[in-house]
Amino acid sequence: MTDTTDIKHLLLSRIRDVPDHPEPGVMFKDITPLLSDPAAFTALTDALADLVVRHGATKIVGLEARGFILGAPVAVRAGVGFIPVRKAGKLPGATLRQAYDLEYGSAEIEVHAEDLSAGDRVMVVDDVLATGGTAEASLQLIRRAGAEVAGVSVLMELGFLGGRARLEPALAGAPLEALLQI
Repeated sequence: MTDTTDIKHLLLSRIRDVPDHPEPGVMFKDITPLLSDPAAFTALTDALADLVVRHGATKIVGLEARGFILGAPVAVRAGVGFIPVRKAGKLPGATLRQAYDLEYGSAEIEVHAEDLSAGDRVMVVDDVLATGGTAEASLQLIRRAGAEVAGVSVLMELGFLGGRARLEPALAGAPLEALLQI
């Protein structure tokens, strides 16, 4: 097995399927067993940090909430800054806000206005790429702040939900990296 294959196998082995959560018919991918295993969490952190360095990012945006859990240690490992993107109304001070559509309704995310600026190359880090709505909104926020998008890196992509197709126009050529494709 190659090193990449070993890491993928380790990560997959620590993700638990939870049927019918949060509603019947949904197979939830629970990453808490991965986070509780120091070897698996370190392998994940290292793999994501390698992507940050390879793509020349100077900051990481972590998407609420599991993007905080993954993005902060990745930023430390890669030696770059970490910026949280929160649900609207959670951050004090001046913010940039971006609305986006969900399957049923809409939502808003925001970032502190002063945390991103021209000259920043920003990698978005999250646990899952599902439909791509939140990631797409985060790319819009990054650009509105005057920063450049270095890419999006996720632990896993749920391909059957079509997030990649939705996100690719907003990426404008920046990479989308998924360690696991499900």
